[in-house]
Amino acid sequence: MVSHKPKVEILTVEAEPGLVVEDAAGSFCGAVIRADVREVVLEDREGRRRLFPMKPASFLYEGRLATLTPPRPRQSPEQQRSASGSVRGDDRRAKVALPHRIWVEGLHDAAIVERVWGHDLRVEGVVVEPLHGADVLVEAAREFAPGPQRKLGVLVDHLVTGSKESRIAEGLRRDLGPAAQYVQVLGHPYIDIWEAVKPSVVGIREWPTIPRGIEWKKGVCDVLGWGDERDGARRVLGAVSDWNDLQTPLITAMEQLIDFVTT
Repeated sequence: MVSHKPKVEILTVEAEPGLVVEDAAGSFCGAVIRADVREVVLEDREGRRRLFPMKPASFLYEGRLATLTPPRPRQSPEQQRSASGSVRGDDRRAKVALPHRIWVEGLHDAAIVERVWGHDLRVEGVVVEPLHGADVLVEAAREFAPGPQRKLGVLVDHLVTGSKESRIAEGLRRDLGPAAQYVQVLGHPYIDIWEAVKPSVVGIREWPTIPRGIEWKKGVCDVLGWGDERDGARRVLGAVSDWNDLQTPLITAMEQLIDFVTT
């Protein structure tokens, strides 16, 4: 006689924020923080976060095998908060891009800024562009030709006394002369934008100290066992949902830059 195993019913569950699920392997249990068609971020009771791909039958809901689906769009309330904490209304539409710009050092910086301040910047018509390194700042700013109708805000990493970035900022002010009043360079003390993300958000106690001479992101990925830099970026950027996930110096710098280019 041929025996047939009973068919396992797989639930389909909408990944609403706050829904508590466990990965199918039983290694992590937490509440949904954010979900889209590709991935879901869970947070456990201790505030640690993990990023999981949205694969079929890869979660447990109330002890039963489940497939998570992205939450369906809900009708927005008359007023709600953006990821940066600002109040926004449904009647606010993005402006046509203004000549003003905010520059950040790299693609990862741009991704985090977009995740948190993207709505605010679109409403104000301000474009964020990656510089691909602070070393090109002086030449790029000279070519940008800042003025009263063409302001430039720059966010840089590791802007502390005596750092390379602080020397570049000083050189920029000298190089631009009177036009320097239309440029504001601000930053945070962290070596890289990843370090401006609260450690608990990515499920670690603290960011590791990487010796000089080792590329910081590579060193972090090696120490934490995150794979290569692309794997680390997916983990870090996927865990950031709003301004609460970031350290105060980064938030302060970005808010001041937005005020500068929009006032």
